[in-house]
Amino acid sequence: MDHAVVIGASIAGLLSAAALHRRFAQVTVLDRDTLPAVDAHRRGAGQSRHAHGLLARGSEVMDELLPGLSAELVAQGAIRGDMQDRARHVHAGRRLARGSSGLTGLLVSRPLLEGQVRRRVGALPGVRVLAERTVTGLLARQGRVTGVRLAEGELIPADLVVDAAGRGSRTPFWLGDLGFRPPREERVTIDLRYSSREFRRRDDHLAGDVIAVVGPTPGTPRAGVALALEDERWVVTLAGYGMGPPRGHGDFAAFAATLAAPDLHHLVTTAEPLGEPRTYHTPTAVRRRYERLASFPDGLLVTGDAVCSFNPLYGQGMTVAALEAKALLDPGLSPAAYFRRLAAIVDLPWEITVGADLRIATTDGRPTPKMRLIGAYLDRFHAAAAHDPELTRRFLRVTNLYDPPQSLMSPPALLRVLRSGAQRAVPVPA
Repeated sequence: MDHAVVIGASIAGLLSAAALHRRFAQVTVLDRDTLPAVDAHRRGAGQSRHAHGLLARGSEVMDELLPGLSAELVAQGAIRGDMQDRARHVHAGRRLARGSSGLTGLLVSRPLLEGQVRRRVGALPGVRVLAERTVTGLLARQGRVTGVRLAEGELIPADLVVDAAGRGSRTPFWLGDLGFRPPREERVTIDLRYSSREFRRRDDHLAGDVIAVVGPTPGTPRAGVALALEDERWVVTLAGYGMGPPRGHGDFAAFAATLAAPDLHHLVTTAEPLGEPRTYHTPTAVRRRYERLASFPDGLLVTGDAVCSFNPLYGQGMTVAALEAKALLDPGLSPAAYFRRLAAIVDLPWEITVGADLRIATTDGRPTPKMRLIGAYLDRFHAAAAHDPELTRRFLRVTNLYDPPQSLMSPPALLRVLRSGAQRAVPVPA
């Protein structure tokens, strides 16, 4: 095969190009945005100023697609370390026990990560990354996609087109133009409002920890995260369902004081702020069920947020994008086989996030009896994990997309939870 076109120079699009260059003589990435020459925020990545979680699994897969990427980022100031060791995790109102998880995460700003990925991908043999190119339609012949049409009227032929255009993907509409049905959408109205601000980082902040996560609870539907970044900075993101923090510094700190733990409030009131808070709003989480379509044109695939855009609070988007890009290396790129592979990748994080969101009263939708039962068990699990580092490790393996949620109810895990005494948890043997 000779030529593949990727729509969108997002993380999903760039990683897809990294995979496709192993299969195609030429790969062209097209983005409507002006791509910065240096590591900087860009208009097309609206969330780039907010905290981005690159989970251990995501870092691992990115290194498979672009060998040495993590080491290059660390050399530029990114911070690599164990996800449990120098981290504060507060879930269900419980501060989870520390320990060694064996999961190595990477703390890095979105501009540095995207910039380094773009540099690496642009240097691959046969790969071009072109800015200010807006795709307005697909070329097709006899039910097969054969390329793309640009806003200027230019036609670019391709053996394969991959749509990585994100939430604004036009593929559902283009399918209608080609005589195919669009995918059914599953939507969860979350009305998540959040604000982020950077601060100057000192070694004594958070007693030397580099991660602080305070999750929401049904009674306190607000959350926050602080991540250490390159150049001795913190990025702190505060979020709420239905109501987020206003822009002002005093309001930002006051909102942090309402979280289920005081860690972030203490940080934002003692650290020197850099710039003003930036706000963002995610009204819905959306999953497009391409795998359930009876027919789909050959020569076209979809990836990243164009398939499923998660609640960003859980930081799973980039890791899922990396796993989906890796799926492009599997034998055979027929749409039916490819979308089945993607469904298997998306099922796990979708189950995690939707189950958690539906416990929040402001979320549109009602949890099933099964979800309620699982939620009650997880409250008890977190109570036990407050004193049991092994349970924390198991929880982090789920949130880092190594293990399914059901692993938290395996016989060994269940035994540790039951022995803990639930709300009056006591240490159990490691």
